[in-house]
Amino acid sequence: MVQPGMRRTIVILLAVAAATTLAIVAIVALTQPATDAVAKGRPVPDVAGTTLDGRPFDLAALRGHPVVINFWGSNCVPCRDEFPLLKAKLAEHAADGLAVVGVLTDDVPDSARAFVAQYGATWPTIIDPGAAIKQAYHVIGRPQSYFVDRDGVLRSIQIGAVVDRDFERQYALISGGS
Repeated sequence: MVQPGMRRTIVILLAVAAATTLAIVAIVALTQPATDAVAKGRPVPDVAGTTLDGRPFDLAALRGHPVVINFWGSNCVPCRDEFPLLKAKLAEHAADGLAVVGVLTDDVPDSARAFVAQYGATWPTIIDPGAAIKQAYHVIGRPQSYFVDRDGVLRSIQIGAVVDRDFERQYALISGGS
């Protein structure tokens, strides 16, 4: 039988081990050069499919625009914190042609439609059945955002919710400093 004090210690050690493992996976994923994976300084894989409102979508149509590709889900608490910022930044940088593209990850379309309506999100969200887009981008968690320049080249990856300072730093990389 485990003593009450030991139980707390074990829980803390397990939490630290889990956080350390996630950090190592993130570092490896972001630093491994890959021939078939998304990598900084390389063109991003295509994002094509059907949006939550049933329209066809292809990322190639946004060439010439700075783009933030955001992997999210309505059941993701940090995503709820991040959506108002994405909405504000889309409006703030509209003159630069900023586009935000959502990719629904590990969630169902009905819940996502309600979430989008609740938050007033106007950008397209692609449904990713079979998680092909998630796999192509090597998404390890939600939210996870990819900052893509006007030429379709990946310039930065944000694992976890984007805050204002992070957004502006990464946006400068994709907008040509505008």
